[in-house]
Amino acid sequence: MSKPRVLFIGRTRYRLPLSPSLALKFDALSRELDVHVLAAAAPGSPAGDATFTLVPPFRPRALDGLSFWLALPVRVARMLRAFRPDAVVCQTAYDAAAALLARRLARVPARIIVEVHGDWRTSTRLYGSGARRLVAGVGDAVAAAALRRADAVRTVSPFTARLVGELGVEPTADFPAYMHLEPFTVPPMPLPDAPVALFVGVLEQYKNIDGLAAAWRLAAPRVGAASLRLVGKGTRADVAKALVREHGVRWDEELTSEEVATAMDDAWVLVLPSRSEGMGRVLVEAFCRGRGVVGTRAGSIPNLVVDGVSGLLVEPGDPDALADALVRVLSDRVLAERLAEGARSAAAPWLQTPEQYAQRMRELIA
Repeated sequence: MSKPRVLFIGRTRYRLPLSPSLALKFDALSRELDVHVLAAAAPGSPAGDATFTLVPPFRPRALDGLSFWLALPVRVARMLRAFRPDAVVCQTAYDAAAALLARRLARVPARIIVEVHGDWRTSTRLYGSGARRLVAGVGDAVAAAALRRADAVRTVSPFTARLVGELGVEPTADFPAYMHLEPFTVPPMPLPDAPVALFVGVLEQYKNIDGLAAAWRLAAPRVGAASLRLVGKGTRADVAKALVREHGVRWDEELTSEEVATAMDDAWVLVLPSRSEGMGRVLVEAFCRGRGVVGTRAGSIPNLVVDGVSGLLVEPGDPDALADALVRVLSDRVLAERLAEGARSAAAPWLQTPEQYAQRMRELIA
């Protein structure tokens, strides 16, 4: 029996040849499907191979995203004519809007499948330049129309299923994205002697890095020798620089997966103060390392973290409550160890092999 022909499209930047973790994912997909990918190229990467067609970075950099989106319908239409896929899997609702237009241009009857990894409204309100807010209303309307008109919708958590349900759309499937967790699944280490709270994520408004800074200014005088460590980069790097200057916070802009796992081993707790959150891969990574979470009741976080069992949850936008939760954990090793034990037990439902993920994708397309 021939394999379904599937075109995956999205704004993700890939570097060829693929890293070993991505190679595992696409090798598994290729055993189930005839796969082609249209995405963006990381700086210095080749523009494609037999599977990937990658769009080189546009200069000036400030226009890179805009140029990608404006050209996407035409690029997808060309690939529809050349590849003749049975289905197009879109990484976001905005990709799905481009694919729906491309299908009309190409007159190729490929089914459009859109994945929902988080709240699509975040990208125009809580990410990157403030100028994005100027198109928030239009973006909301485009995304909603694409979700309603797509042939299938795949969500990744109860939170994302609820989001599309509010549009009157019933998810065709709900399962998490494949996450390469090998560096995190070795036996977890006991908590270190020194209490440390670790943040890992992009330094953007939706991650509430400014709220974390406000909370740490309140918590630091109350926790003695405890410390905060940041890992990430983004448009709110100024917040991280201020914390380094004022409180001697350790900040790494970028770490490998292995280095992130080590950073988790060196911490008592992961802190995730997000205003909005999709699947929350970093939560699963922390669970695998046996580390509890101080997080907010935002997005998918409450779908993964059970308050008082695998972490402590506070309301988003409340730096006083976040500070109090950090002080509780960093001042009480017994509590931190109890949350760590709960976290270890919480990882299992979110783990899957590349083969399991690829099989679920084939079932969705079928």
